[in-house]
Amino acid sequence: MLFSEDGSLFAWCNGQSVKVAATADGHVICHIDKPKTTYLHFSPRNTFLATWEPYAVNKNDPGSSQNLNIWYVKTGQLVKTFIQKKQATWEPQWSCDEEICARNVNNEVHFFEKNDFSTIANKLQLQKVADFELSTSPSPYHVAAYVPGSKGQPSFIRIFRYPVFAGQSAALANKSFFKADKADIFWNGKGTAILAHTATETSAGSYYGDSGLHYVGIDGESSLVPLGKNGPIYCVEWSPSSIEFCVVYGYMPAKATLYNLKCEPVFDFGTGPRNLVYYNEQGTIICLAGFGNLRGNMEFWDTKQHKLISQPQSGDTTYFQWCPDGEHIVTATTSPRLRVGNGFRIWHYTGTMLHEESYSTELWEALWQPAKKGVYPEKRVVYKPIESKVEQPQAKVAAYRPPGARGQSASFKVHEANELPSNMKKAEGPETMSKAALKNKKKREAAKAKAKHDQEVGHAEKSPTSKTPATNSLVSTGDPDVDKKIKNLLHQRPLPQIA
Repeated sequence: MLFSEDGSLFAWCNGQSVKVAATADGHVICHIDKPKTTYLHFSPRNTFLATWEPYAVNKNDPGSSQNLNIWYVKTGQLVKTFIQKKQATWEPQWSCDEEICARNVNNEVHFFEKNDFSTIANKLQLQKVADFELSTSPSPYHVAAYVPGSKGQPSFIRIFRYPVFAGQSAALANKSFFKADKADIFWNGKGTAILAHTATETSAGSYYGDSGLHYVGIDGESSLVPLGKNGPIYCVEWSPSSIEFCVVYGYMPAKATLYNLKCEPVFDFGTGPRNLVYYNEQGTIICLAGFGNLRGNMEFWDTKQHKLISQPQSGDTTYFQWCPDGEHIVTATTSPRLRVGNGFRIWHYTGTMLHEESYSTELWEALWQPAKKGVYPEKRVVYKPIESKVEQPQAKVAAYRPPGARGQSASFKVHEANELPSNMKKAEGPETMSKAALKNKKKREAAKAKAKHDQEVGHAEKSPTSKTPATNSLVSTGDPDVDKKIKNLLHQRPLPQIA
């Protein structure tokens, strides 16, 4: 099932047909006889509906093998059919005004103009182009294309301004890199820059492979985003303002960092059990979450003040989505990821659960109805939890300990201690530090003091010495003649040469 971008239409497939209804009154607008449809996609202005089903060859009717179909929403009339074998790149990409539409076809990107699918208006021809992304910003339109490397040659991403594709100087920006079996491209909302998340399937040092994040702007500027911890990149998200982005990366506990357009770290959220990041539509609040094989921790942060608002927990969550108002969230446990305990919860960003619904049967999806931009303006961020009549979920009091360790504190740690956010590191002192952190700090200070001492001793040993040793004050023997002989002896030969 799928909502249109403005929330005015709703489409679903029940295994028998595809239906599109108006959300205002529930009236069914069109009925499409495609029972095998598995994916749906609305064009930005709701003119077309694209449907995709698994590719299969019908020997009796070869014409029915075309599995990508584009339909008029108002009439349900079939406009164009294509063969699209790969599911990963099946969606046609429209510009925000629907003036151009593009799709990847056999190492080429085909462009159609003004909703005329009978004629290919332009082609972007790059050898072995694997993926592309069309910016959603208004004209002029920009296209980013990714070509994987082969035979020792690096992979690269190029940005073009439509329809200028020919010539050596046609590319506005070019970024090449090694260690990239695949790349995910993310445009910012203004269409001025992309983030390319590159990854390899495996590497010599990690089962997860190598990950990298590259920034490329339409002005030709490019940079490798510096990451403060080794490990995979879990999630990348542009801010709705298009002037900053957040990255969750590193081995668990994962690190989260906010960057500006110069790829400089603006704020460090520290480390924690997280693998996802979500901005609300207004860009005022960011959620760092740990779902999937993690416990469902959620951290809500004020993006302007860089302050933590709340830390609720929603266990067994497989789906998360912000409400268009920027204040409420839905978390759901759905099939087929989890077939038991299905249901959904409605939260407020201050950490209060407002509603909970559980099902004994399977729940497949839970979606917020979108709204047009500007319907919900930006509101002041509050930190005090709102009231709710719903019983709040209780967090686990303590972790499990084996019977031999019960009744006493654990003497070991499975994971490393979490790193504090950057706004809390400045106020860190002996009073706020844990015992382990304080012990490590003392070790570091002792090591620095020892190194400084060894350095000073080394300089003293290398300093030049006088050829004539300094004469120590002699102790008188009481006999003037004996004292005179000892003094003359010391002046004739240095002490080290006396046998």
